[in-house]
Amino acid sequence: MLRTLALAFLLVLSSLTPIRADQPLTVFAAASMREAMEAIGDAYGEKTGTAPIFSFAGTGTLARQIEAGAPADVFVSADADWMDYVVDAGAVSEDTVRDIASNALVLVGQQKAGPLTATPEGLATFLGGHRLAMADPDTVPAGRYGSEALTGLGLWPAVAGSLAPMENVRVALASVARGDTPLGLVYVTDARIEPGVAVLFRFPPDSHPPIRYLAGPTTGHANPSASTFTAFLEGPEAKQILRSFGFVVDND
Repeated sequence: MLRTLALAFLLVLSSLTPIRADQPLTVFAAASMREAMEAIGDAYGEKTGTAPIFSFAGTGTLARQIEAGAPADVFVSADADWMDYVVDAGAVSEDTVRDIASNALVLVGQQKAGPLTATPEGLATFLGGHRLAMADPDTVPAGRYGSEALTGLGLWPAVAGSLAPMENVRVALASVARGDTPLGLVYVTDARIEPGVAVLFRFPPDSHPPIRYLAGPTTGHANPSASTFTAFLEGPEAKQILRSFGFVVDND
């Protein structure tokens, strides 16, 4: 009888105590980092024996999901504002956040597109009554950076009424590649992975705030690999992968 009761107690205890060591590492990351993060995940998996599981979307969407309790172990944000948002919500500890990369903004068109003059008149002529695809400036970092860059160069009035706001920067990129929109505002790293588009204009770095990608483990989950993966993102192997995809790291 005592042996049976002891066994029953152990079974109940084991059901109440999750074994975190067997839990997969789940990383919520900005859509613009998909290929680079997948390559980093492969490298991390080779080194540790456990490859992360990724969820890619617009940074604002991911931040709100994390705030609502989504099972993310690490958050990789495409800007500081959304990282501050999850920090303020208590979902990420400020002292664990790390800057991991930067990027640049470009205007892209299809490979067969003609030249683009980055003036109000030039943009209007190029669009020809069609729309400019870009991530939603209200919720997505690429859109916010883009609207500030266009404003800084005096181009915003020429395109503000012709925007096709998208849920993330990769949707905007695909819209141009398919020919649905003649012009798109994306990161230079996005343009590099889409053979169907060409870079028509590169925004000067001083036309918008610095583009910052930040990463940090979440506080709502106790996966011990979260801090290890965040540290790996700062290491030389991850930095080399980020460079290979066109991201800027450290003082590049």
